[in-house]
Amino acid sequence: MIKILIIKAFMSHSYKKLVILASGTGSNAEKIISYFNNSTDVKVCAVLSNNKKAEVLPMAESYGVPTMAFDREALYQSGAVLGHLKTLAPDLIVLAGFLWMIPEDIIQAFPDKIINIHPSLLPKFGGKGMYGSRVHRAVLAAGEKETGISIHYVNQHYDEGKLIAQFKTALSDNDDLDSVLAKIKQLEHGNYARVIANLLENKHG
Repeated sequence: MIKILIIKAFMSHSYKKLVILASGTGSNAEKIISYFNNSTDVKVCAVLSNNKKAEVLPMAESYGVPTMAFDREALYQSGAVLGHLKTLAPDLIVLAGFLWMIPEDIIQAFPDKIINIHPSLLPKFGGKGMYGSRVHRAVLAAGEKETGISIHYVNQHYDEGKLIAQFKTALSDNDDLDSVLAKIKQLEHGNYARVIANLLENKHG
């Protein structure tokens, strides 16, 4: 009986667990889920959203990934989201287009286990209110010669956590909002899941 229990315990922890938080369509979330879909080493065990109508939820369910929608009270007051995350016990919490600030109690419960992707080369064009097309418009208005993405740990301040990786793309005078968005999406979809895999292998392996 002891041997059987030991084997079961080992098998139950034989893969790394990811939880994804997203607010919208979930294009990055889908790339991550697809990347690890056939992996025996990493499993996306849940997708959580602060928007019950977010397209990310049915997308995740189409892959067989459990989902949960929550409101501000569940995240900031009642502790329902924190309790659910503790039950899931993820090795990494991945923000993929999640627009709300992560509260202090979750950050403390999962130190160095929450990461985010931002569509600029931080520290440039980061901070509260800087997301999506707002970032790209600011980049174009500043006449930047390059832009990119930043993958970083999450702390108590928007976009100020320790950098994990950055990927750049050149800009020209011909670039507009649509072309910048396309370049950023290509960087995000090509790199986020790979960085997550490397991070889990190196930090939690």
